[in-house]
Amino acid sequence: MSRKILFTVAAALAIASVTPASAQECDTAGTVATGGSAAAGGTSASTLGTAGTCLNDEGATSSIASGASAASADGKAQSRTKINENPAHLKAQSRAQAVDQGTFSKSQTKTRVSDGELQSRTRTMSHVPGQKPSMDRTESTVIVPQ
Repeated sequence: MSRKILFTVAAALAIASVTPASAQECDTAGTVATGGSAAAGGTSASTLGTAGTCLNDEGATSSIASGASAASADGKAQSRTKINENPAHLKAQSRAQAVDQGTFSKSQTKTRVSDGELQSRTRTMSHVPGQKPSMDRTESTVIVPQ
């Protein structure tokens, strides 16, 4: 019991002694995000992408994040996210798909930061055999002034 209290006190002191980082000063900044979910029968799939950039006299600082999740009551579910980075741009892509016999749900989000332009788009689709598929598309673009 005393070890647990000692560890808790040490952890609290360590957290209390951390100095918060100051926010970066930006001349111009922008953020973008899209996400979506699809569900049919016992399946569901969701994806999300977000990006931000900050421009100042020293250059640009950008960040990107993306994620995916899929679930199926009795079938298969898979999700994956890939992020690519090079000096010219950041790109992220997330996909999620769930299948239960002929019923399926899927979602895909692509997000990118390139030369002061932020873009994110999400497509979703779900289908139950014998019914019309349900589809949706969301897109957002932000141009950050130089």
